[in-house]
Amino acid sequence: MRSIPHVVAAVRHRLRVVSLLQAGLLLVGSLSPVLADTGLEAVLAAEQARVNTIATASETAVAIFAGAAGGGSGVLISPTGYALTNFHVVQPAGVAMQCGLNDGRLYDAVLVGLDPTGDLALIKLLGRDDFPAARLADSDAVLVGDPCFVIGNPFLLATNLQPSVSSGIVSGVHRYQFPAGTILEYADCLQVDAAINPGNSGGGLFNAAGELIGINGRASFEKRGRINVGVGYAISANQVRNFLGVLKGGRLADHATLGATVATSADGRVVVADILESSDAWRRGLRIDDEVVALAGRPVRSVNAFKNMLGTLPAGWRVPLTFRRGGRPTEIIVELAGVHTTAMLNDLVAGGRGTQPELPDGKPAPPPNPLAPDPADLPEAIRPLYEPRVGYTNFHFNRIELEHVLARLADRAAGVSREPWRYRGSLAGGGPFEIELADQSAQISLPTGVSRWEPAAAAAGLAAEAGFDASPPGSGGMLAALTIWRQLLLNGALETGRTSYWGQQPQASGSAAAGQLADVLTWTTAGSQARFLVDETGAIVEIIFSLSPTADPCQVRFSLPSERHPCWRPDRIIVDSDGRRFATLAVEEPAE
Repeated sequence: MRSIPHVVAAVRHRLRVVSLLQAGLLLVGSLSPVLADTGLEAVLAAEQARVNTIATASETAVAIFAGAAGGGSGVLISPTGYALTNFHVVQPAGVAMQCGLNDGRLYDAVLVGLDPTGDLALIKLLGRDDFPAARLADSDAVLVGDPCFVIGNPFLLATNLQPSVSSGIVSGVHRYQFPAGTILEYADCLQVDAAINPGNSGGGLFNAAGELIGINGRASFEKRGRINVGVGYAISANQVRNFLGVLKGGRLADHATLGATVATSADGRVVVADILESSDAWRRGLRIDDEVVALAGRPVRSVNAFKNMLGTLPAGWRVPLTFRRGGRPTEIIVELAGVHTTAMLNDLVAGGRGTQPELPDGKPAPPPNPLAPDPADLPEAIRPLYEPRVGYTNFHFNRIELEHVLARLADRAAGVSREPWRYRGSLAGGGPFEIELADQSAQISLPTGVSRWEPAAAAAGLAAEAGFDASPPGSGGMLAALTIWRQLLLNGALETGRTSYWGQQPQASGSAAAGQLADVLTWTTAGSQARFLVDETGAIVEIIFSLSPTADPCQVRFSLPSERHPCWRPDRIIVDSDGRRFATLAVEEPAE
């Protein structure tokens, strides 16, 4: 098998030869020496590799049909049938649709998750568990001039379910496309000259190796008609990856805002022009005129670059932000707010209500919304797979992802002791510590004193959550976070509050897996909230616990020596609160 670099180099060489032919610089009579010099077998092999790559990628192409509403394209990304497409493709199609593959078959499909601002949607094809799937590439590695190809259903030509293919090169990277009167904002997108026409929306953009580098969505057309002029745009694979967990959880995704605007200073720096005092960035110390140096691990060199980075991040992510004041850099961790409220997102999905006819009682009649139908109106095959809930596209799939993560937790926590867990060791700053976690109590002994938590009433589980406090002082609620952690590992679920699947989020900077995405479970009560970051091995690697929506969270990180090490026996526990390190605990005598 030829290596990918060899194939890519051969394909690029073939393209150069074809270009020379088209320009009339080579005559048929002089072609043989050229081919002899370059190697006819190598050229033909490269051509065959390109044909094979496109044929394989074509198997993942989805033709989406929405009846009189039109249709578009999509691309399969998992053997279980998950496929990506555009929000503007599924909006008229609704929750249920039919999709065709180049195997000649039509499949029922159900809507899973939506990102209306980023123009993304996730659907699931039914009927198989061995669908061909494309692999998401690292779109930050894409360079201007790289060859690419587009597969889809332009002008709904795929009536025989055979997709169309167009090829070209990457014309630009890290482009920013303003909403331009719509909500569909394309941040940090790829620009290509491969033909993208109406109907190509939602289909895959592939590199020469057949990897998925983007989802096609917008194009610049000739003003007097819908004619492609060689300028198309694709949502980057890395942005897709950031939102994929949210979409698989059936949520209605929102994009992030820092709660601050930036501008270019007279000397060319990117500085904070305005900031909301209610934002987490303000609480962490960011102020007007501070220079923004980096966001989420990427350098900020222009206002456009800042907008690009922010536009690819989901609301709720906690990311590092570096700013400079008086020549001194400072790094903080900020929680990004959402651009929209839940009500605003619901209205955007419905297409905006505007003025509606009145019902007999004088109230306006809600417009038909194909993305929020009555389940009874759905096809029989789709009906059990759809569950409406405010803030979600399809809550049925949130239940599925929650079950998957809980099952992974249970596997990793097999054999966990139900006796009280006791830890002893030393603090990074010096001095010993002792921790005891039991069903109805928790205690920590530090050089500064002893703190204890127990429910106000001896109720089962965590029913007395009103008894939680911020002990030990300065930790933001370390004992509460550890108590909930123990309950989840012991029982596989929390008996009080509401537990749901949130999506994915990068692991904290400073950890061994910093930046890697982990699944996130949320536990919410009337007052408290906790997020549990679960890695691919099923270990809880981080807890973010808040006593109230306005309280500074307590962040607890666990370090495990290996993937096989018992997950309830960390060798190190790191606790942060209010942006400051509370304690680093080296565990010398683990839980019994």
